[in-house]
Amino acid sequence: MKDVRIGIMSFAHMHAFSYAASLNQLPEATLAGIWDDDPKRGQDMAKQFNTQFVASLDDFLASDIAGVIICSENNKHRALVEKAAAAGKWILCEKPLSPKVEDAQAMIDACKKAGVGLGTAFPCRFIPSIMAAREQIRAGHIGEVLAIACTNHGQNPGGWFVEEAESGGGATMDHTVHVVDVLRWMLDREFKKVYCELGNQLHGESLKTDDLGSLNMEMDGGIQVSHLASWSRPQSFPTWGDVTLEFIGTEGVLNVDAFNQKLDVFDDANMRHAWVGWGDNPDLGLVTDFVRAVAKREAPSVTGEDGLRATEVTVAAYKAANAKEMVSV
Repeated sequence: MKDVRIGIMSFAHMHAFSYAASLNQLPEATLAGIWDDDPKRGQDMAKQFNTQFVASLDDFLASDIAGVIICSENNKHRALVEKAAAAGKWILCEKPLSPKVEDAQAMIDACKKAGVGLGTAFPCRFIPSIMAAREQIRAGHIGEVLAIACTNHGQNPGGWFVEEAESGGGATMDHTVHVVDVLRWMLDREFKKVYCELGNQLHGESLKTDDLGSLNMEMDGGIQVSHLASWSRPQSFPTWGDVTLEFIGTEGVLNVDAFNQKLDVFDDANMRHAWVGWGDNPDLGLVTDFVRAVAKREAPSVTGEDGLRATEVTVAAYKAANAKEMVSV
């Protein structure tokens, strides 16, 4: 594969750090530049990841980069995607694709009009345990899936994540989209109905967005799904959070602990216990897939449409919480 030059647009989202490191690991790719609307942050990141910072967005997009990874605040995704698409760049956009359904659709339309690929950053599809579970389910080893219980818990990220105007929502917005995408991909079915109750019992008045969401959903075929999304992990927790899935079938039960490839590390110098991942890196899998798509000028595996579907379910969850009744997706 030829050298594929990729740029990163914004380090507002912490996942940008992992994506940049992944690009630097790939012999077929080059992290060719960083643009950020926070110049100091952009300059610091360019130095850290051994690349150049470009202060002008127009100059950045006029360069010879072939694709971009967008890791801005959620409310800025649409404008950045539309500008990158108009410049003819392949795009991988951080999740959620947008906190608004109409904006997500506009982003897809802009990329189709420009003839560029649009991907959504859902790295959970590249976790080996989830990939193996998908194969087991599709092979019929647990029979017909009847119900699924899911969690996606994490730490309160603070900053713009807790500002609804920038994020579009709290823990439910932040964490539901991952689980929705994984289940759609594993089962090849769509979500039909959603009921949700939200709260911020964990942080109280110090947090203006939800830090806890309890969802009950229904997929095609009547599959019942329960999901807990939260920012419930303390700052001292060994890792950022979890993704767990329990599939209940007519012939058996299958459990997935998606981030269980980890070592317990006790750091006496800093008096901290940490879980350090070993082996597989789903972010590297996601970035590798995007680089391949850019090189071949084809759609990434996880498409903009996949991002739209996840946004539709999550937006419906907030509508259900406000209406206090189950709503259709």
